[in-house]
Amino acid sequence: MDERVIGRSGQRASVVGVGTWQLGADWGDVDDKEARSVLEAAAEAGVTFFDTADVYGDGRSESAIAAFLGGRPDLHVLVATKMGRRVEQLPENYVLDNFRAWNDRSRRNLGVDRLDLVQLHCPPTPVYSSDEVFDALDTLVDEERIAAYGVSVETCAEALTAIARPNVASVQIILNPFRMKPLYEVLPAAREAGVGIIARVPLASGLLSGKYTKDTVFAADDHRTYNRHGEAFDQGETFSGVDYATGVEAAAEFAALAPEGYTPAQLALRWIAEQPGVTTVIPGARHPGQARANAAAAKLPPLPGETFTAIRDLYERRIKDQVEQRW
Repeated sequence: MDERVIGRSGQRASVVGVGTWQLGADWGDVDDKEARSVLEAAAEAGVTFFDTADVYGDGRSESAIAAFLGGRPDLHVLVATKMGRRVEQLPENYVLDNFRAWNDRSRRNLGVDRLDLVQLHCPPTPVYSSDEVFDALDTLVDEERIAAYGVSVETCAEALTAIARPNVASVQIILNPFRMKPLYEVLPAAREAGVGIIARVPLASGLLSGKYTKDTVFAADDHRTYNRHGEAFDQGETFSGVDYATGVEAAAEFAALAPEGYTPAQLALRWIAEQPGVTTVIPGARHPGQARANAAAAKLPPLPGETFTAIRDLYERRIKDQVEQRW
């Protein structure tokens, strides 16, 4: 699979990576054997970028990655983790001593001395404007605890603030055919600054797979049940902030736009990967077949211009007014 450089870090990531939130928690139960099978399938399909976080299953996702990679020394996989969501979300908690403690825990979970890429995990908005926070991150690099750092954001405004920081290597942001606002300013600013873009929630929590109906029932411990209105964390993380009923209807229209040989999910992933400035797109997977199908999107033919036009029209008609003013 083709790889792209992650901004200023010089690190490389496969065009399609894998997100591992599903392997930790909040998407229903995935046992250890199934988690390993997902990672194995992704790696065998050419994925070289795994994204995780210390809060996914309270470390379970990080540990699953460590167990898998520990048995596959032949693989070169860049592992990006995140920190900050295991404490009360107050700006004053984002300090060097806490960073070191969080970093130590992730290094233990992942079984490494130095983490490849660490991202602040959607912290409170004032954190992005704090010189002390970024000085602390620079210290972690100087201490060789981390090789590079980035941020994960909820809003385009947060992304633009982070991109202006001289040592931020990457910005992780929700980008998909139901969340197009980052295309207007964030991606151009990142390209100009040399910052990598990691596109998360690429399938709008599965909506863009075209598999769900208005009658679909998700497990009680699945965030698609308990966070539809932002009850547990930012609403934009669930169905990209789109009302579920609207999303199901729009997803059916989206599925009809898939060229021959594409699944709807592959159409969404390919659409993201072809946006100028995107480094990698990180769909999650709960089963090996999903991981293989996601990775296959990287090798499909480029999308025709009329498909881009139709997707834009769908977004403008059905989705834009719900999401752009918030994120």
